[in-house]
Amino acid sequence: MELANMDVGIGLPSGIPGATATEVLDWARRAEARRFASVAAWDRMVFGNWEPLIALAGAAGVTRRVRLVTTVLNIPYRGNSALLAKQAATIQVLSDGRLVLGVGIGPRIDDFTASGTSHHGRGAAMDAALDDLTRIWEGEPRGYAGAIGPRPTPPPALLIGGFSDASFRRVARYGSGWIGAGAPDFFALNAEKVRAAWRQAQRPGEPRLVTAAFFALGDHAQEAASRFLLDMYSYLDKSNILLAGDLLSHLSAQNLADAALTTVEAVRGAQRAFASVGCSELILLPASTDPGQVDLLADALA
Repeated sequence: MELANMDVGIGLPSGIPGATATEVLDWARRAEARRFASVAAWDRMVFGNWEPLIALAGAAGVTRRVRLVTTVLNIPYRGNSALLAKQAATIQVLSDGRLVLGVGIGPRIDDFTASGTSHHGRGAAMDAALDDLTRIWEGEPRGYAGAIGPRPTPPPALLIGGFSDASFRRVARYGSGWIGAGAPDFFALNAEKVRAAWRQAQRPGEPRLVTAAFFALGDHAQEAASRFLLDMYSYLDKSNILLAGDLLSHLSAQNLADAALTTVEAVRGAQRAFASVGCSELILLPASTDPGQVDLLADALA
């Protein structure tokens, strides 16, 4: 779906604990039928969400057109970039070239602990993984049989998340664009930093600029958004889980629940605001598993 020169994508409900296969796959089919530009899945280890790459592989099997986006895949605690490269390449081939790998470094200590990796040096680990992914997808030999395959042609697009200067440099070096979050004015401020890093690296063209926000519509929308988001962000009230200096450290779960888009007017206002600051794509992530939300959102944006 394209509105005011900005694509609009929709998240899958695979991020919500208790989501069923019927709900997730029906959601993907409806998203394609209602002309959304993409379907998205987000990442977390210690939570009841689906693993995002597997969720997108399922969506690939029941769609033919929509992009498949991770918003975002946390790279450093996955550890094995060769395996990740093979998994992503497989989805790229399976989907006929529709994978967009949005990646970040991960803000929660418990996710690193649960996966048996250290959160120390995660920036360096991110850089090493991005370099490894790029070389593997280009077909660099890794053993007696040659490269790690399948060979994705083209390779998955990379959107780099984060709000630090290091993140913006990663966009310019490895990415096709940046994936952010926050209010439109905050997005615009950081988008300009991305563009500056892009120009400094002498990259041709312009970076793709993507953001995401949570929504729920219809009867009891605010109740659904609050129930899910207060649960998902409950760790913000626990000082021993969020890594120091993360963007979310000054927010509460209630702040994020209150920011959800729960009316038609709020959704339309967000669409206009992000389009006006040069956003390439707004991805709206659900707070409800009801596939009827796809139609409510499409109707709101029509």
